[in-house]
Amino acid sequence: MATGTGIVEKTTAVTQRAHTVTVREISSSSYPSSDNVDDEADKALEAMGYTPVFKREFSRWSSFSFAISISGVYGSLMSTWIYGLQAGGAAAIVWSWIIGGAGAWALALSIAEISSAYPSSGALYFTLKYLAPEDQVPILCWLSGYMSLVGTVAGSAATEYASSQLLLAAISITSNFSYVPTVNHVVAVMALLTVLHASINTLPTVWLNRLANGYAVFHISVLVAACACLLAQTQGKHSLGYVFTDFQPTSGWNPPGWAFLFGCLTPAWIMTSADSTARIAEEAKDPSRVVPKAIANATTFTYIIGLLFNIVLVLCMGDPKELLNSPSGQPVAQLFFNAMGRGPAILFTLGGFIVMNMIAIPGLQSGSRTIFAFARDDLIPYSHIWRRISPRSQTPVAAVWLYAALEIAVNLLGLASDTAIAAVFNVCTVALNVSYVIPIICKIWYGKFERGPWHLGKWSTAMNVAAVAWNLFMSIVFFFPTQLPVTPANMNYALVVFMAVLLFAVGFWFSHGRFTYTGPRTQRTPMEREV
Repeated sequence: MATGTGIVEKTTAVTQRAHTVTVREISSSSYPSSDNVDDEADKALEAMGYTPVFKREFSRWSSFSFAISISGVYGSLMSTWIYGLQAGGAAAIVWSWIIGGAGAWALALSIAEISSAYPSSGALYFTLKYLAPEDQVPILCWLSGYMSLVGTVAGSAATEYASSQLLLAAISITSNFSYVPTVNHVVAVMALLTVLHASINTLPTVWLNRLANGYAVFHISVLVAACACLLAQTQGKHSLGYVFTDFQPTSGWNPPGWAFLFGCLTPAWIMTSADSTARIAEEAKDPSRVVPKAIANATTFTYIIGLLFNIVLVLCMGDPKELLNSPSGQPVAQLFFNAMGRGPAILFTLGGFIVMNMIAIPGLQSGSRTIFAFARDDLIPYSHIWRRISPRSQTPVAAVWLYAALEIAVNLLGLASDTAIAAVFNVCTVALNVSYVIPIICKIWYGKFERGPWHLGKWSTAMNVAAVAWNLFMSIVFFFPTQLPVTPANMNYALVVFMAVLLFAVGFWFSHGRFTYTGPRTQRTPMEREV
């Protein structure tokens, strides 16, 4: 394929057969050495149409740790716990995690299965090359790609924003709540954190791998310590009966049980980004096995440990109304303060801040690989810039800084309106869900899928159908306002943002894409390198 606006040759049956043979060869080999595994993975990538440009540094453990860090259940739960609290208190928090988490888990396993068959930085966007009919590949990849890009950027921006909020919440606790964080402060700290995280992501993959090795250890240590301290120091804990049955709807919706569904945004937001690990497939050793196992194991761990953490928080939360009215704006930070006092509350809130940074760093790495993958297929404007590989770090540094700039641009909306930025953050889950279910539906409908070494066996179709059904349903639910009566301040404008994104993608396709874009590349053209 020529660079710039050149036309990509369409996928051929020969290329598909080459990919299938290569994957099967990898599946049956004995892996005598790490170098051989890397060679086989690179051959599989070449068979799918790409020249390998990354060093394969991510091992089974670092990939798992990377996947754990992307969910960041400790910090993420602190940031999003308010959704379940507003939805109905104790029972809404716990049951929305159990039910909503199961739907997100099914989606993650479906993503893992497809990623095993076609491991590349393009993740699920790229798999449409093999899952959809040839004449439908360009338009489906175009729509899925832009939905994925919007959802990924919005999710990363929300992570940076939440990191800033947790840091300022810790400062608020330090001042005995005399300091109340403002939006200007949150946005300023967010911008500084984003620049720091982008700078880290300009390092070579070997350093990113070393950082990833420690994510899971720190994360699990903080989470276990927080649970132990809460259970030991909280006076007047609630009963288990309260945890599973106390429902206090305050949303105004009728029937009140409808509000419970809004609590499902918490597990969806935490567990939906499972494909982020698939985006580092070209930097992982033995990606057809390591990547799907990392996704499946990390999501299962997050689902279980997240439920236990939710139960501990509900047991120790005291009066939910007091948490909702916290001056810091962070109910879990307030819970720590009420249960353990100022010192431990500061410590564990800062622990949440560090965990959120451990989400943001790999999240930016994953997002920049998304930019790179789209650019090498000429999906986005100025692709010749964003697909360049730095000779120093052998990573797409230009894509890193573009992604960081997009994160900051999204979060600048916070200066205009809390409602506007909340709508963008809500679109994260919906846009990602749409980008995921398109390939899964094609897998079910067209029957072209050639499974990789890791698969769901006889449960594959059932798991895929459950994932599609639940996540499409929840995508609709997330467009509803969470409070009644609806006012300009509490209106959910996520649908407006989503439709704007959809109209842009469709309009850009008809004005530009259909003339220049024919799907993922099928020729092994070397990537441009910075000079």
